[in-house]
Amino acid sequence: MRTELTTGQRVARARRRLGWDQAQMAAAVDRSISWVSKIETGRLPLDRMSVLGQLAEVLGVEVVELTGQPYRHDSAELDSGHAAIPGLRLALQQATMPGGAALITTTALPTLPDLTARVEAAESLRQDAKFTALGDVLPQILRDLVVLCDVAEGDDVSRAEALMLRASHMARVSSNLLGHHDLGWSAVQRELVAAEKAGSPVLQAAARWDLCGVWLHEGELGAARDMARKALDDLEPHLSTNDQTVRALWGAMHLRAAVAWSRLWDRTEAESHLTEARQASAGVSEDGNVFQTQFNAVNTEIHSVEVSLELGHPRDVLSRAELVNIARIASGERQSHFWVCTAAGQMMNGKPALAADAILRADTIAPQHVRNRPIARNLVDDLRSTDRHSRSGEIRRLAASMKLS
Repeated sequence: MRTELTTGQRVARARRRLGWDQAQMAAAVDRSISWVSKIETGRLPLDRMSVLGQLAEVLGVEVVELTGQPYRHDSAELDSGHAAIPGLRLALQQATMPGGAALITTTALPTLPDLTARVEAAESLRQDAKFTALGDVLPQILRDLVVLCDVAEGDDVSRAEALMLRASHMARVSSNLLGHHDLGWSAVQRELVAAEKAGSPVLQAAARWDLCGVWLHEGELGAARDMARKALDDLEPHLSTNDQTVRALWGAMHLRAAVAWSRLWDRTEAESHLTEARQASAGVSEDGNVFQTQFNAVNTEIHSVEVSLELGHPRDVLSRAELVNIARIASGERQSHFWVCTAAGQMMNGKPALAADAILRADTIAPQHVRNRPIARNLVDDLRSTDRHSRSGEIRRLAASMKLS
């Protein structure tokens, strides 16, 4: 027996709590009664965050109520950093409260060179989607940065705050992946403070890029869209400096805007922002990763696949996926994301065998990333219930590890 509700069952539960029948639900989302029935019974997969966000909005619930996050796994490795959440929560509380450094006991003051090296090592874990290993080191990095930022003077203030922003970003990514969106918000708040203390428009743009990420995870699409728009307006005057960091952040913000607009089902705006991002990517390094944005030409095209998926254009998903040279991006997290989007596109095109190949490939690359993503879990659940592919055994084992069967 499966050990948790399906996403469709959670939708039905939220609908019944409102006192709605399926006809009222269908009217609220401008769909047919048949569509609602298929969603609730699992005959139609919820394979797009745009649809999940719309359902959450009309039902008056948070997205996590429909996704069932946070998920807990049976092994420490696949639990993906959940064990670190209490320590991460405390570290973020100390980082965001006035006078938080006074609550941290330390025998030796941390140094900038040491923390720089530790942040860089942690960023490698984040890009490889090794969230258990990241959780082992990140809370202490944050606590040491709280102390360092408190004692820093002169030019060291901006350097320490930049490190705090980078560490807080990793806390934001981990928290959102695991479904602890309140912690994601705390982390990005500290990023915004870091940018203000450093007095840096570049850090401000990096923090706003991450703020858009929080709102996208929470399904606050209008807020994400509006922040991306404001951030782009504020960055534009700095483009004349030809600073590569500014150009990369400019492009990365266009990608955030493209995703937001695609989830609002506005193809014109989404494609316009993709075009701007492509133009910006031509002027940055092929392996660009400014402030962990992974902004480069390959990631721009990965976003184009995601945009087509969210817009509900399955043929475009596959035609665009064919153009992505995925081996050219070093991030395991980005590679896995690409294969999850491709798997969803294959299912939308009625090709479960190719979808199974893609989702299993994503899981091989970054299992901690895949097994905590609602869309990936819905895909696995859908593939588990069909025999129209030759990898049923592998899919069933993956579903069991996700507690879907």
